[in-house]
Amino acid sequence: MPKKSAPKQSTSKRSATKKRGRRSSKPADSSQRLQRFLASAGFGSRRQCEELIEAGRVDVDGQIVTKLGSTVDGSTQKVRVDGVLLKKQKSVYYAVNKPIGVVTTNRDPQGRPRVVDLVPPDERVFPVGRLDLSSEGLILLTNDGELAQRLTHPKFGVRKVYRVVVAGKVETETMREMRKGIYIAEGFVQVEGAKLLKSRSRSTEMEIVLREGKNREIRRILARLGHKVQSCLLYTSPSPRDRG
Repeated sequence: MPKKSAPKQSTSKRSATKKRGRRSSKPADSSQRLQRFLASAGFGSRRQCEELIEAGRVDVDGQIVTKLGSTVDGSTQKVRVDGVLLKKQKSVYYAVNKPIGVVTTNRDPQGRPRVVDLVPPDERVFPVGRLDLSSEGLILLTNDGELAQRLTHPKFGVRKVYRVVVAGKVETETMREMRKGIYIAEGFVQVEGAKLLKSRSRSTEMEIVLREGKNREIRRILARLGHKVQSCLLYTSPSPRDRG
């Protein structure tokens, strides 16, 4: 007499069994990369935090950590930078009009006025990007390292628009050379866009767009092309869709 086959398990029952099998009793892992933890504590972009680690300025539970990629659990471990214990901060954001003569750095051995001195000292913040000493304009101060990464890293393509006044009359060929690009000490540089706003006999007002700004890039490009910058104002950072 043939044996009866075992009844097939219903699809819904098998699915429920699989779902139960996927459940895990392990507690959620709250650890994260050390550089990301530092960024969330207001120590700069992830790259800036990596430099802190590599310099041996960070310790976890009393042990100096210099290896990138190390993880930390902020809820159970104590992290210090230069011996100072880190505490979780709330995210803050300041849009500041940086005046001429103010440096965009958190540390200045010369004791010059810093842009971070222009906002309340309640939370540790850092400037996103930079404007040189003799430039003025919009600068964002925050302790949000992830936002800083998205605004400053070239792969995200955030463009910055400057209003620049230079000595002399700027010719069409000069504008063409700026877009074409030139070589400076750091290598090849070129502007994303440039257009004339006002042209006078002794000065010219222009709008210049950059994707990635090197140290004093606009001033150095224009100096190579025979024009001294009289004023440079960063006034907006549009998304890539805002300008063609």
